[in-house]
Amino acid sequence: MSQRKHLLFVCLLITLVVSGCASGISNGDTGYVAGTRGVTLVEKNKRVSAPEIVGKTLDGTALITKPNTVTVVNVWASWCSPCRAEAPLLQDLSVKYLNVNFVGILTRDNLSAAKSFVDNFKITYPSLIDDEILLKFKSSLSANAIPTTLILDKNNRVAVRFSGAITAVGFEKYLNQVLGEM
Repeated sequence: MSQRKHLLFVCLLITLVVSGCASGISNGDTGYVAGTRGVTLVEKNKRVSAPEIVGKTLDGTALITKPNTVTVVNVWASWCSPCRAEAPLLQDLSVKYLNVNFVGILTRDNLSAAKSFVDNFKITYPSLIDDEILLKFKSSLSANAIPTTLILDKNNRVAVRFSGAITAVGFEKYLNQVLGEM
């Protein structure tokens, strides 16, 4: 690992640890509206653009997502128990909501273990293998736990963040709300 990548990894790790220890979410100038059970909803008129979701996937191909489409981004790792618990649900939702881009971002893991995870859970949506993309979410609503799942609106702005494993009812409620904005 290059010194620059190592430094970025350490910064990401520190950010995740510090964010995970935060006791609340600011409502001040950020425009974030704190939800319940690790859900943060951002008011439509106060959303900030997410970084472009591009990069190399687990199978070595370039990621291509449909433009002007709601996107679900799931930050995961094969060693993460809540990630294993939510993987079948995310896969089912990716099949149910064919009009939504589903993308994983692998973090702090190795390629072999990640490929086994994807095979084991029969995940069909792509996963990026570049941790640096997570750092680019700093100005919007960053991943503050593993797993973290973000819903980006059709304008590529972060609308919802789930910290920790998702549940079907809660997730679909917010996803349908963002889809209803289209």
